[in-house]
Amino acid sequence: MNCRGTLAALAGLFATLPVLQRGAAAAEAKTAHRLALHVDQNDAAVMSLALGNAGNVQSYFDERGESVAIEIVAYGPGLHMLRQDSSPVKERIAAMSEKNPHLVFSACNNTKQRMEAIEGKEIVLLPQAKLVPAGVVRLMLLQEEGWAYVRP
Repeated sequence: MNCRGTLAALAGLFATLPVLQRGAAAAEAKTAHRLALHVDQNDAAVMSLALGNAGNVQSYFDERGESVAIEIVAYGPGLHMLRQDSSPVKERIAAMSEKNPHLVFSACNNTKQRMEAIEGKEIVLLPQAKLVPAGVVRLMLLQEEGWAYVRP
């Protein structure tokens, strides 16, 4: 490709950026409601409450034809709820994730690394869990972006 061809290709790419940005804004606007749930206890009852909260919120907005994004952030002892070897609610997490693509489970990497150092083995998370650098920071950032925050 010659210089003119390269410039034309770049000009075409830059011309599409506003359209892509509007598309991203429209996708974000479709999720009118956003909820962050905080789990920091190794307690199946607490995680069950968080999952129940998530399900109730999802049902509420589904009935109204509105979308909601829900993120459950686990750190400290709460990371056990997202561990393959210790989660007492892994089947429920799998079922809920399958039903709701806007439900995210975030796992604190700081906690994971600390647990691995203490236990001397790799910690395997549930496939539904996504690793975030720090659970507390993730909650802060979500709140700064306007997410509602609940600690069950």
